[in-house]
Parts: sequence; structure tokens; C-alpha cells
Amino acid sequence: MQGGMPADAAVVPVESGARGRVLLVDCELDDLHSYAETLQREGYEVRTCACHCEGLTALEEESFDFVVVCQGTAAFEGRAILERVKQIDRHIPVLVIARCHDTRCYIDAIHLGAIDYYEKPLHVSEIVRLVKNSLLYRRPAT
Repeated sequence: MQGGMPADAAVVPVESGARGRVLLVDCELDDLHSYAETLQREGYEVRTCACHCEGLTALEEESFDFVVVCQGTAAFEGRAILERVKQIDRHIPVLVIARCHDTRCYIDAIHLGAIDYYEKPLHVSEIVRLVKNSLLYRRPAT
């Protein structure tokens, strides 16, 4: 599923060459480091968190332009992060990456405002593509 921009959202083109701040939350350390290293090489500032509680703390301490959160089980551990991001600014794109596909979690994630929901393994180039495309235009906070 590809997420779209709300019809009422104002868009502001990002300055050429500007990069954003990305929060990565993934309990699988190999994936966390791989995604972070690739995004950093692309010029993004990346904050990594190896657990969902740490991710929630990061959201309270810093601002981010894009959030990637892993869903490990049908319990949808990343739900609290997705909900908090949307409380902070509903226009911040959130990508959910699942260790195993769960239709109920997929529906919840999209309904709560995730831009997309992918099943692992997700190649690092796909993460970069999603971040670049989402940050091509930034919407002002409301």
C-alpha cells in the first residue's frame, strides 16, 4: 500500500540538498545498524533506538522528519510510537516494518496514519527511497 498526502495538506518544497532527521526503532540490531548506516551515508541525521520505550523517549526529547518503527509480533509494539508521532505532528511520515505480516496490525497502522507497512526483509535501498520520497516535500506542523 502506498500512502498519500491528505488533500488539505499544504506542501513546502524542501531546499535542494537538505536532508532530514530520521528516528529508527528496531529490536533487530543488525537491521537497525544497516538501515542507520545507509541513511547516514545518504546525508540523513539518524537516531537509533533498540526498543520501543527508548523510541518514545527520543520523541519527547528531539524532533524528527521521518520515523521507521519495527513491529515484531501481532501485539504491534510500535503502535505507541505511531500514535505519539501523530499527536506531535500528524504530517510526520511513519513507516512500519513488520517481522511477520499481520493483517490486523497492517489495518491498524494505516488507520493510525502510517504511510506504509512493509514486511521484512526490506532492502536498505527501499528504506532510502521511501525516506527520500516522503521528505521531498515537507508539510508544516499543525
